[in-house]
Amino acid sequence: MGELSDILQRLEPSLGPVGGEPAPLEGGITNRNYRVLMGGQEYVVRLHGKDTDLLGISRRAERLANEAAAGLGIAPGVAAEFEGGLVTEFLTCQALAGPELEARAEELGAALRAFHDSGIDLPTRFWVPDLLKDYTEIIGGRGAELPEVYRQAMDIAGRITAALGGEESLRPCHNDLLAGNIVLDRERGRVMLVDWEYAGMGSPWFDLGNLSVNNDFLETTDNRLLRAYLGEAPSEAQTATLKLMRVLSDVREGAWGIMQSHVSELEFDFDGYAAEHFTRMRATAEDPAFDRWLSAVGG
Repeated sequence: MGELSDILQRLEPSLGPVGGEPAPLEGGITNRNYRVLMGGQEYVVRLHGKDTDLLGISRRAERLANEAAAGLGIAPGVAAEFEGGLVTEFLTCQALAGPELEARAEELGAALRAFHDSGIDLPTRFWVPDLLKDYTEIIGGRGAELPEVYRQAMDIAGRITAALGGEESLRPCHNDLLAGNIVLDRERGRVMLVDWEYAGMGSPWFDLGNLSVNNDFLETTDNRLLRAYLGEAPSEAQTATLKLMRVLSDVREGAWGIMQSHVSELEFDFDGYAAEHFTRMRATAEDPAFDRWLSAVGG
């Protein structure tokens, strides 16, 4: 706690004196987070993990995206930034998962559309094929061998992006819509998105697919999400695009797990995490429906 104490001492002139003992918050894989009382207000103090820039994270983009989302009322406010971390407003909230999360598909669709249309220009790009190439170079540079499934993931990503016609117009995106990053703010009575560290200029469709697959949305929920996001019923090509982005999300998550297993010092089963997502990726890519989705977006 010595490092945290030093940081809090440096923050006191702007946020006020520390009250009580900081409390660790569970759930983070890449960073360490603490609930801290300062100047009579509660905050979340995030200490960034080591070498997170290797994962494609831009801390400047994280702060800018978080601030923009807070301005839209869909994220906690940013209170301070310091070397190696960020301070945000603490929310009295509850985690959302399963039916409770699916019930808010329309609200999530509207929140994502607002952020994608916000016009903010983030200083980094997020595009899965680029991440795969970067991870390959970093892992190879450390003298490690890539598993065969990683190469399969690269092939699947290539097929998807080729069918989509390459890179579309980039928008500001969250890019990490796991269940743990979606909470219900009890005081405001609405959904909030947290943990913006992978934010960057990317494909809005990746955000939608990432949200859907990471939270096990049913097809009917996907349809509600798309209707809310688009403002109308989705076309066959749009529905197929969402399906393909679900697969691309598993490509990213699996590759992320492999990468983390080589660079992270945290105690977490990154290999098991990668295997879980790569298994679902392969099962979906081997389903005849996968080729139909490729044809639908390619046409």
